[in-house]
Amino acid sequence: MFFIILGILAIVFGGFFSKINPNFATAAKTSRIVGFVLIALGAVSAAFVQIEPGEVGVQTLFGKVQPHVLTEGLNVVNPLVDVVHYDVRTQNYTMSAIHDEGDHEGDDAIRVLTADGLEVVIDLSVLYHIVPEKAPEILRTIGKNIKDVIVRPVSRTKIRDNAVFYDAVALYSSKREEFQQKIFQTIEKEFADRGIVLENLLIRNIQLPESVKQTIESKINAEQESQKMKFVLEKEKQEADRKRVEAQGISDYQRILTSTLTDKLIQYEQIKAQREIATSNNAKVIFMNGKSNASVLLGQ
Repeated sequence: MFFIILGILAIVFGGFFSKINPNFATAAKTSRIVGFVLIALGAVSAAFVQIEPGEVGVQTLFGKVQPHVLTEGLNVVNPLVDVVHYDVRTQNYTMSAIHDEGDHEGDDAIRVLTADGLEVVIDLSVLYHIVPEKAPEILRTIGKNIKDVIVRPVSRTKIRDNAVFYDAVALYSSKREEFQQKIFQTIEKEFADRGIVLENLLIRNIQLPESVKQTIESKINAEQESQKMKFVLEKEKQEADRKRVEAQGISDYQRILTSTLTDKLIQYEQIKAQREIATSNNAKVIFMNGKSNASVLLGQ
């Protein structure tokens, strides 16, 4: 289009100069020739449009959107049309409380009120892409800025609408998956009506009020202490059972030993011990218990 406009200007100026001064006739003729060449070059270049991989092109002619979508590669078009390029690959839109992490600078997290009246801060990532065949309708009804016109406001609104049905602690723990699935379904429907496919919805972080966090931490600490005490008591019980069994074993041993010992058995054991000592190479002196019937053995 630029070359066409430039060529038209060259033809106009050439005719204008030839009228005001006949001496410029040769220059005017040259200018007109150059103008026609530029128009031809512009028409040829404007008739071919290259669409990059992962994109589609939407044609507009004098402000009217054309229904035919240009696919990736080299396309032949009317030289007078304008082509708007749309990226049809997966897009990621993140809303985060961290300064440099989201699409908007600063704290862009979503603040919602839960069923128990507490404010919860949610970090969210939205993965989506546009339907290629819907690109002309998207250009007509939404325009190029899909993120700010549809993705951002719809996501934030639906999250707030659904968060009011959950308590803060449940939203943080037991109901997190359910909440994510519910907002996915509601946002998916809104996107589909506008030619956008919601691929995934990722709740990256849920930040509770400080008072609730302290309450949860206290509860967790109390549960841990309770579990620790149960472990200690169980260990002490096992140790007591072990000592009881050991004492019972010693008692049974002593009872059995007492019932089987006799004077003859004791005397026999003494003789065996003296015999073992007598055969030893070491010098020894053995004094028995002083009774008349107890023998004394001296050896060297």
